[in-house]
Amino acid sequence: MPKLAAFPKAFMQQLCKDGSMTLQQWVDLAAPLGLDGLEYYSGMLELADPVQWPVARRQVEAAGMVIPMLCCSPDFSQPDPRLRQIEIEKEKTWIRMAATLGAKYCRVLSGQRRPELTVAQGLDIVVANIEACLPEAEKCGVTLILENHYKDDFWAYPEFAQKLEVFCALVDRLHHPHFGVNYDPSNAFLAGNDPLDLLARVKHRVVTMHASDRYLLSGTLEDLRKEEGGALGYAKRLAHGEIGKGLNDYDAIFSTLRGVGFDNWISIEDGVNGMEQLAASVRFLRKKISHYWPMH
Repeated sequence: MPKLAAFPKAFMQQLCKDGSMTLQQWVDLAAPLGLDGLEYYSGMLELADPVQWPVARRQVEAAGMVIPMLCCSPDFSQPDPRLRQIEIEKEKTWIRMAATLGAKYCRVLSGQRRPELTVAQGLDIVVANIEACLPEAEKCGVTLILENHYKDDFWAYPEFAQKLEVFCALVDRLHHPHFGVNYDPSNAFLAGNDPLDLLARVKHRVVTMHASDRYLLSGTLEDLRKEEGGALGYAKRLAHGEIGKGLNDYDAIFSTLRGVGFDNWISIEDGVNGMEQLAASVRFLRKKISHYWPMH
């Protein structure tokens, strides 16, 4: 049966920018939700010092959970080889961070969709960069997970491999025991794709999943596709909401994953409207998981 984790989506500013929340406070907030784990982010202020990595792990484990996944945002599409090398070294540090935290999975991204890059050039660059990180991942017992991502909060351009065809082309070029896909159904909407079409293409490569739900604040998905350009931050038309009440078809998603033998971590990206919303999402997902992965 898949295990359930949560990512502190609502508290990124407090944990990563202004320090107004401690990791211990996040653990204490999340503990009553009955989760199996907490997904951490490489940019959390307390994790800047490697001495704190084992401390952070102990805090979570003392609350009866583990840290299964580390979320990172390497910008691998840098045209400048020197800047690419800096991103590779950062990712290697995050892989070591993941291992020390007890995480078996560490995210990789393709980087920003820079206007000067052709798809062919970008694919060559990104594949080489991810391959450069795989020996470190193998050494640390960590699997690199490529997410069908929309855009890091602090990037100017959306993800290079945001669109289904580019993402699948990238995944098709990477085959290694320590590489897999982190499937995020909500992000497919932002790419102008159907999440189920994407899942059909990569279902055999999915090793972890981000669970969230999005709903339109205004307009249509077509309006959204027209305007995703070079603005910092996320699209304004689409909002995170309680899981099970948005655009995603979790019955179709879970039946597909169950059909290919998926039995791993699902991490919730939710709770932007408060902890009660996050608790409701946990209840929804627990019920769905027990339906599609019944205990024998």
